[in-house]
Amino acid sequence: MQQYLQNKKGLVQNVFNKVYDRYDLMNDLMSLGVHRLWKKNLLNMMNPSLNQNLIDVACGTGDIAKLFLKHVNKLSEVTCVDPNEGMISVGKNKLSKFKNINWINAPAEKIPLYDNLFDFYTISFGLRNTAKIHKAIAEAYRVLKPGGRFLCLEFSKIQNTNFEKIYKNYSKLIPSIGKLVVGEKQPYEYLVKSIENFANQEELIDVMIENNFKKCSYRNLSGGIVSIHSGWKI
Repeated sequence: MQQYLQNKKGLVQNVFNKVYDRYDLMNDLMSLGVHRLWKKNLLNMMNPSLNQNLIDVACGTGDIAKLFLKHVNKLSEVTCVDPNEGMISVGKNKLSKFKNINWINAPAEKIPLYDNLFDFYTISFGLRNTAKIHKAIAEAYRVLKPGGRFLCLEFSKIQNTNFEKIYKNYSKLIPSIGKLVVGEKQPYEYLVKSIENFANQEELIDVMIENNFKKCSYRNLSGGIVSIHSGWKI
């Protein structure tokens, strides 16, 4: 599965170069702040134990890492991976009190780590920004330990027709709100289009199965605005 928008040379990198220092605000605008609850749902679904480790890809400024380490009382390690150096810089400053986070500047499609390392792999609002979804999910499978779990939190397809109309009307306002609040319109135009063009829930399940994940399932949140996909390396 290739993505047209994401394959336009330098587009995604340029988008996040413009907004990395306002990324948390951007997420609040895109989701009306509800992304914080969605991420807590992801963590609750993961339910990690002490000393289990996590790789969080397309980590942004480290929200998932923070939730994970608080859940395990800082007794585990997290590897945060993001293709944007600016994003990683903000994340390091934001989470400077956490000493057991490793930061790596790399794309989801090519993670510079050995096979079979992690108990959990998470990617939140980042899979749709990859140029090659199959390659990104294959990399997730590679770096997970046997018995490890893949979890993807991503914008998805709303199940209720009336609710979908309301959400689409709100989405049309997002670029203008972005321009007003952070002075940039184009990044938000891209993000809205990337959500519209992304795979639906069942299509993403198919990609996971094609890349060897087992017991694949998904859970819709907020009526399908987002979903959490889960799969296991067995």
